[in-house]
Amino acid sequence: MPTIRTDDGVDLHYEEAGSGTPMVFVHEFAGDARSWEPQMRFFARRYRCVAFNARGYPPSAVPSDPKAYSQDLATDDIAAVIKALGLAPAHVVGLSMGAFATLHLGLRHPGLARSLVAAGVGYGAAPGKRDQFRAETDAAIARIRAETMAEFGKTYSRGPTRLVFEETDPRGYAEFQAQLCEHSTEGSALTMQGVQRERPSLFDLADGFAAYTTPTLIIAGDEDDPTLEPALYLKRTIPTSALLVMPKSGHTMNLEHPDAFNRAVLDFVTQVDAGAWKRRIPESLSGSIIAAKS
Repeated sequence: MPTIRTDDGVDLHYEEAGSGTPMVFVHEFAGDARSWEPQMRFFARRYRCVAFNARGYPPSAVPSDPKAYSQDLATDDIAAVIKALGLAPAHVVGLSMGAFATLHLGLRHPGLARSLVAAGVGYGAAPGKRDQFRAETDAAIARIRAETMAEFGKTYSRGPTRLVFEETDPRGYAEFQAQLCEHSTEGSALTMQGVQRERPSLFDLADGFAAYTTPTLIIAGDEDDPTLEPALYLKRTIPTSALLVMPKSGHTMNLEHPDAFNRAVLDFVTQVDAGAWKRRIPESLSGSIIAAKS
């Protein structure tokens, strides 16, 4: 089973397919490397694709120390995979928790990334939502420990932003739910505590985002309400970004609508590799509605 070891001694399991320009996939809290199977199959035809399980997600190691889980460590784990496998600079594609880490990679390790895709990102980040997010996170952690993921996964998979997934693709949703229920109870609780609950708000990182030079694509589902406002904020703040809102899509858009997701990402990385991805024109931010200000 292929693994790499991080600087702090955590073994991370990864899967690899294809050859060519590297592309790394970073999963959400409710997913793992298997969540990227539709992307691995598509992009491996022309890219060297790597998907890995975050720490706390077997067969990756599940450290028992709560201090082994944080936003910085989640970000450094992406960097560790890229460095260990000689992938730099790589296209990095993250969903939700993985998208937070992907954006932080752009802040802390920009030289490792050829481009960034941040999909379904922003839970708890919107102004005024911090306390609510932490309260709901605390309740989730308690339930994970009391019920185990085999049971709590059935509840978590029924969150309001995932109902459209079940409606759109019942078979795909059932597979997603079954895989979620297989996750480590301890690893999930510690990830929720150290990574999800304690991560900084995206809205507090505006200066760093404004200095981005890495091409960035923000993707949101139009029925993933907690991410819509953060997605607009990121588009307006990151000068190298574009925003795609996918219709009739919830939080897990890469599984709900894999063909549309894959085509959008392919178009983006093709432009990046061709040198055709440009920064936003400064004059487009003049504030004028009809005519450019002189």
